[in-house]
Amino acid sequence: MLDTASHPVIPTSSHPVPTTTGAIRSLGKNPATAPIVLHPGDSIPASRRVLYIIVLGALTALGPFTIDLYLPAFPVLEADFQTTAAAIQLTLTGTMIGFALGQLIVGPLSDKVGRRIPLLSVTALHVAASIFAALAPTLGTLSIARVLMGAGAAAGGVVAAAIIRDLFGGKRLVVMLSRMAMVSGVAPVLAPLAGSALLLVMNWRGIFVVLAVYGAVMLVSAILFVPETLPPARRGGPGSSTVWQRYGSVFRDRVFIGVLIIGAMAFSGLFSYLSASSFLFQVTYGFNPQQYGVLFAVNSVGVVVGVQIASRLAARFGPQWVLAVSTAVLVIAGGAIVLTDQLGLGLWGTVIPLFFFMTACGFTFPCAQVLALDRHGKAAGTAQSIIGAANFGVAGIISPVVGLLATGSGITATTMAAVMVGCAVIGVLALWLLVRPKTVERLAP
Repeated sequence: MLDTASHPVIPTSSHPVPTTTGAIRSLGKNPATAPIVLHPGDSIPASRRVLYIIVLGALTALGPFTIDLYLPAFPVLEADFQTTAAAIQLTLTGTMIGFALGQLIVGPLSDKVGRRIPLLSVTALHVAASIFAALAPTLGTLSIARVLMGAGAAAGGVVAAAIIRDLFGGKRLVVMLSRMAMVSGVAPVLAPLAGSALLLVMNWRGIFVVLAVYGAVMLVSAILFVPETLPPARRGGPGSSTVWQRYGSVFRDRVFIGVLIIGAMAFSGLFSYLSASSFLFQVTYGFNPQQYGVLFAVNSVGVVVGVQIASRLAARFGPQWVLAVSTAVLVIAGGAIVLTDQLGLGLWGTVIPLFFFMTACGFTFPCAQVLALDRHGKAAGTAQSIIGAANFGVAGIISPVVGLLATGSGITATTMAAVMVGCAVIGVLALWLLVRPKTVERLAP
């Protein structure tokens, strides 16, 4: 296992020599042709990079699996607890709020004490909370368990992104984050399919047992394969010795605030769909859990495709310009869902523009993340925790609005998409009023 805290990630066969650019030149037999290591991860072997992508991507996927795996069971939960759809949606809200609070704790803590301790501790919490959820006798108990599960799943995404930022920067950061997102992006595709398949052989409690097993596997994988990438010298440096100083350095950045809002609004639009889709497609359109899982997976493919294409476009044109296009598509696609529903075009009038909305989300998320993390390498854990907390916290507050709008009339495509459009419009305003793409510097090599 590579421990970058005690052993810098540079070729060990020669002496490193700093250059005037801050890079590290490794001297070998021919100093003139010796490679320049701009970032610690540049000299990591390709096989080790692949291992990091798989393990860190799977850790990040723990969050989406925790959220999405039980979505097909929403109508079953409603009947089992004899409650309303809005009450069941609140368990999803609790999960996202727990996820947000967990990230606010884990991120700054990982900048202070290192990456491994927060990662292992909070992932263990997820395992315990999943077992608690499986045994929950009442909806209130389940809601508490879901908050704890969200907090326990928080470490994966925060620490994984911080580890990647510890090791990489510039355009390679874009590539590594996109490849990690490709692994974690499988979760939204597989989770509803897996959840609907599990309901064929077990009740909804079994889904939480499966999540406990997944969390345990990731805990063991983290112990075995995830190194400490934050050297002790960087845990108390100038300007980042306290939590408030790290928060202050991040929140003074206008561009960071702008992309924070963009990411949160895109995520809120996505989760408005997540919270409403089970009822919309299974109740309004008459899908069974398996058909819903397939439809959900197809839409989720749009997110994965968007993430991968965005990484290439961002490296070439700049993430701010990718955001200029993707946020506009979010508004157009959301508006199209409202229009087609009002015209009575039925299922296809909803799912086609919905796929474009999901794809635009895939373009938006990595570009917002890259702009935020590339500017704050010294406080990567704090920056990522703020991003995650804003995404899940704001989404947790906004997504139940769909249920409130549908009170008395049931959830429709219009009530779902109205919230999605509102979020997208705020994202567009944040891009052009706060980020201001022309003022953003190009990514370093």
